[in-house]
Amino acid sequence: MSLLLVLLLAVAGCTAPASEDPGTGRERWRPHPGLDWQWQLSGRLDPSVDVPVYDIDGFDRPASAVADLHRRGRKVICYLSTGAWEEFRPDAGDFPESVLGRGNGWEGERWLDVRRTDVLGPIMAARLDMCRDKGFDAVEPDNMDGYRNRTGFPLTAADQLRYNRLIARLAHERGMAVGLKNDLAQIPRLVKDFDFAVNEQCVQYGECAALTPFVRAGKAVFHVEYELPTREFCAESRRLGLSSMLKKYELGPWRRACPAAAGQADG
Repeated sequence: MSLLLVLLLAVAGCTAPASEDPGTGRERWRPHPGLDWQWQLSGRLDPSVDVPVYDIDGFDRPASAVADLHRRGRKVICYLSTGAWEEFRPDAGDFPESVLGRGNGWEGERWLDVRRTDVLGPIMAARLDMCRDKGFDAVEPDNMDGYRNRTGFPLTAADQLRYNRLIARLAHERGMAVGLKNDLAQIPRLVKDFDFAVNEQCVQYGECAALTPFVRAGKAVFHVEYELPTREFCAESRRLGLSSMLKKYELGPWRRACPAAAGQADG
């Protein structure tokens, strides 16, 4: 897809025509660059933000919340942690101790041994069944870069690539789109497997250029910054075709989106 077409689609706020996935009969959503979005993982859900895409917690939000957002014309992404164990999830007891590694920096969470697809595959398939059954259009699988962290396991890039592709395949088999979360180093090898990307703080860390393969492929990059005012990242975001906003770390309802026109950023 040409950059001109990408930019025209971004201005129009379009999504690509959905295509039916073989074997599911379900049309998979394909978000284009430039779509505005809301990411809310905590607090009482505010469905009134006038954006075409919502990303919400798959466990915490019921099917009725997804249906309400659909009635409001939103596409809805199911947030899941697929690379880390969370002690507060209802299926936490399904994970054997052998696949639980070091803490990942968040209370009650530990890295998973993603080499153990024999164990993790069925658990993640059940989680994705939950997302599908609640009516979600897509999945945001989090903690998909364990191999670049101190997990307690000797994970390699090849291990991570295999696992990430497994998660993408499981989502597609259920008719849902799937986003690549933060795993910048493997984007060139994974951009064909994933339908969009989700990124945190690429401007702050000077990493946004690594996400351009998604934009060039006509796929959205949903991006947030936490510590920079919008005036310091919106211009670059528009130039690269990212879907950007400012959020607080708790990912509640508050948001500040990049303005449509240059020179109007605040914050």
